[in-house]
Amino acid sequence: MIERADTHSKLFGYLLWIFGFLGSHRFYYGKPVTGTIWFFTLGLFFVGWIVDFFLIPSMDREADLRFSGGETSYNIAWLLLTFVGVLGLHRMYMGKWITGVIYLCTGGLLLLGVLYDFWTLNEQVSIRNASDRVF
Repeated sequence: MIERADTHSKLFGYLLWIFGFLGSHRFYYGKPVTGTIWFFTLGLFFVGWIVDFFLIPSMDREADLRFSGGETSYNIAWLLLTFVGVLGLHRMYMGKWITGVIYLCTGGLLLLGVLYDFWTLNEQVSIRNASDRVF
């Protein structure tokens, strides 16, 4: 059996779950559609948010299987995006200096870029980690 890297953290997932009625833990685990639904419905009127408390371990296992581990940490990238995304620090952390500076000067491209990154950050980190392994 092939062992996959522990790309996502249950602890970090539960910390984001605190803000989960806004969908942050769902975005973190690679579920942007339901993350967006949680954002606009306050976690399906808090019921889905409470149910998610029990679903986080399975979401964590699924994310670990789905995304590639490597030098770039999903946890650090998500921490930077969640709390200072408009400054572009998460992009600079991944080596995307030009777009990081653009985010810094434009407030995350007027928040639209930040929303885009909430939808795609896991894939961006996964691609970055896969490209680090190519010789």
